[in-house]
Formats: sequence, structure tokens, C-alpha cells
Amino acid sequence: MNEKLEPALRLKGIVKTFPGVRALDGVDFEVMPGEVHALLGENGAGKSTLMKVLAGMYQPDEGQIIIAGQPVRMTTPIEAKAQGVVLIHQELSLVPEMSAAENIYLGELPLKSFGRVDWTTLYERSNAILERLNCNFRGEVTVVNLSIANQQMVEIARALTVDARVVVFDEPTASLTDAEKVVLFEIINDLKARGVGIVYISHRMDEIFTLSDRITVLRDGSYRGTLTTADTNEDEVTRLMIGRSLDLSRDTATPTLGETVLEVRNLTCAPLYRDISFSVRAGEVVGFYGLVGAGRTEIAETLFGLRSADSGEILIDGEKVQIGSPPDAIALGISLVPENRKEQGLVLSMNCRDNMTLPQVQNLASGPFVSSSAENEIFDKYREKLEIKTPSWRQTVRVLSGGNQQKIVIGKWLSMQPRVLIVDEPTRGIDVGSKSEIHALLRALAAQGYAVIVISSEMPEVLRVSDRIVAMYNGRIMREFTADLVTEDSLVQAISGIKATEVA
Repeated sequence: MNEKLEPALRLKGIVKTFPGVRALDGVDFEVMPGEVHALLGENGAGKSTLMKVLAGMYQPDEGQIIIAGQPVRMTTPIEAKAQGVVLIHQELSLVPEMSAAENIYLGELPLKSFGRVDWTTLYERSNAILERLNCNFRGEVTVVNLSIANQQMVEIARALTVDARVVVFDEPTASLTDAEKVVLFEIINDLKARGVGIVYISHRMDEIFTLSDRITVLRDGSYRGTLTTADTNEDEVTRLMIGRSLDLSRDTATPTLGETVLEVRNLTCAPLYRDISFSVRAGEVVGFYGLVGAGRTEIAETLFGLRSADSGEILIDGEKVQIGSPPDAIALGISLVPENRKEQGLVLSMNCRDNMTLPQVQNLASGPFVSSSAENEIFDKYREKLEIKTPSWRQTVRVLSGGNQQKIVIGKWLSMQPRVLIVDEPTRGIDVGSKSEIHALLRALAAQGYAVIVISSEMPEVLRVSDRIVAMYNGRIMREFTADLVTEDSLVQAISGIKATEVA
């Protein structure tokens, strides 16, 4: 990197205060042309607030934004985009009823005479960008009909419509498949080669160390330091982020296993999965690992009554059961912590207590009213048990960190006294410190006698928490491993469709 270059972006002494909270306390940050600069910190550290200041969504109370050596003031995202600053949001900001093309050029639609939209030009331009991203859909398709991963690609496509100086990627791979991640990384490297400054926000350390040139860490709204990626390691970065080192080793103690609680025999739901057979014992964590689309989530949805199987059997305590709906599953002691906690697990506008007691409100009624004391008792119990950090049960769940939101969802289902707890992508979008807490919690729940199923796309996670690992590929179970005999190579081979006999 040529140090004589003027930074593409410099933030100096940025202060932002909300009622009762100093979100940013004199933060400095810069990114050079042609640099990927990672911005790290725990949930609530101030990363997203800083980027919203940069993108014109928030106005700083103090400090300066300097682009290409010139101080600028941006009061709207449109002004920021005019300065060459593009923010690709972690939360999708698309208009579902519009086409992908209209979303890509939203606010900048090509026009003909009399203000009419030039649809031909719009679709030609958007399809050229989508082809560059290797997308398998065209600009004419309505966004609501796209998968979450493809909606994320539309969000990314917006960055390629302008002559950007700085592009901010905020957790861009959270909804992408491995193949789509490869395309994204190629796009980032292409932007870098063209001299664009990249700000990359992610909780995934492997991505940070693959892509970035430098790493800046925030903690509690304050700047904690900048490291050259090639000269540091995960432990040093973690210490800056959370103020301590993490023990990421697996508990090697032999678990105390009880009887088989859940057994699945030859479960099929074509074309999503076929001939699925496995079991889970009390006190055991069984991990399901595979690529996106392998069928793991669909199996969980079937066990929770959200999806019907074509054939096969589900047994609880050795007895065959029928699960036609979530109430059926709950009555049998099966609970599901879903993959997308914000859309499927929480009502973001409600407070912490009401979210936690929502599935059993009818059981807490005293006459026509819900018993507040009963609700408070449940919340207080699981707030303490799960170490949920919130000033009060009245706190709106929307403002909690990702880790504490996840604990609310887990507490909600634990309060239903399940026998089987299914957790789909337990730490997606959660910082490294909270991730370690969730892992320890899952192991502790197993030690208390729960039968736990963990579905994860992260190999370190599934290796750390599981007693057994079920590897899936294309809707089928390829191999099953015990924790003491599994290797990373064997797992990769299994989820790539390579059978054990082929390896031998």
C-alpha cells in the first residue's frame, strides 16, 4: 500500500449520542484507495452506527468526514452516494413489490422524455450487473419472489451502479451460499483493483483474514486500535474486541447420555431430503453440517410440524408420533430456535418479557387477563439462567445485541420445558464473545439432560459443540461422525458428496 496516497475516506473524532447512550466516543477510522479495511467489534460496539454516520443516515454530534482530502457533510444517503459512498446493509432495504432492476436503480431510474421510465435501458443495465455477479435471475423478476440470498445479491448490485470511492459491506455473506460468497469475494477484489476503498464488517474471522489488509476494532463505542492483518492473529483481535482471550477449545469430558429421546427413520420429503435416519439421546448434542440447500433446515421444519414428510417415521421415547403442526411438536416436547431470529423468532416491537412468554400466553391467563406476575417469574428465571443482558423486561427486543436476542429466543422455548431443542444457525450474525457464550450454553443444556440438535454452516462451531456430527449433501446423509474421530478433511469430503468408500 502506498502510504503517500490520500485516504479515500477519513473519519476524525466522530461522536454520536442517543438518549442515555454515547454510541460513538471520538472514533477515528480511515480506508485507503484499493484497501479492504475490516471494522470489527462486538454487537453494540458502534460499527453500524459509525457506518450510518458515514452514509448520511445519522448526523454526528462532533467530528469530521473527509473524502479524498475534502471535509464533507452528508445529511442523506443520496448525498453520500453522490460523494461515492455506498452502504450495503446487513438488513435488506429493498422494496419487495418492485422488480430487481427497479431496486438496483432506485432513485436513479433512467428516463425518457416527459419523465417516463426507459424500461429497455433499465433492464439492459441491471441485467449486465446481475450477469457480472453470476446471478441466476434477471432484472425483470419481482424481488418478493427471490430467495433471501438472491435479494442480498440485488443489494450488492446497487454498489456497482455508481463510480464508488468507498463501498461498505455490512455482514454481506450472512445469507449467501458458499458459491455466492466466492462471487462476492471476486467482486470485492475487482473493486479493490480499481482503487475503491472497501470497509468490510463481519463476525466471521475466516473472511476477515482472507480479505482484509487492515483491521480496526471498536469496543463500547470507542476506538481500540488498528492492526495490519498479515501481522496479527485471531487471538489478538479477540482481545481487542472483548478485553480478554477466549477459550475456544472443546470440552473433552465424556458426556453422560440417557435414553434415546428422538428417532427418525427413513424420513423423506422429495426433492428436499430423502431416507433420513438418525437419533438423539438425552444429554447429547447432534450437529447437522452441510452446504446451504443440503436439506438440514427442512428436516428441522418437519420435526417442528412446519413441513409435511412424504414418508418415514418419527419416534419420541420409542413411540411413533404424528406431527402435523407446531402445537403438535410442542406438545411432544420439541422446540425449534429458527435460523432467522428477527423474522421467525421474535416480534421486534415487543418487549423482552412478552417475547419470551408468547407461546404460552394462553396458559398464563387469570380470567380474561394475562398474569403479569407469572410472566415476570418466567422472564426473571431465564434472564438469570441464560445471563441475558438487558436493563429491564420492558426493553424492546429490537435494541438488544444479536447474542441477547438469540438468548431471548432460546429462553422462550426452554420455558416450554422441551425434551428436544433444535437450534438452527445458533450464532449467525453474533459477535465472537456472544458466540462463545451460546456455545457454552448449548453444552450446558445437554449436560442438564436436553436432547439438542444444532444445525450450522460453520465448521468450527459444529466441531466445538457436537458429540456426533451428521454430514449432509444434496438432501441425503452422507456420513455420521463421533466428535473424537471426526477431522476437517473428512467433513469437507462428506458435505461435498464424497462417500467414505470413495475416500478409502
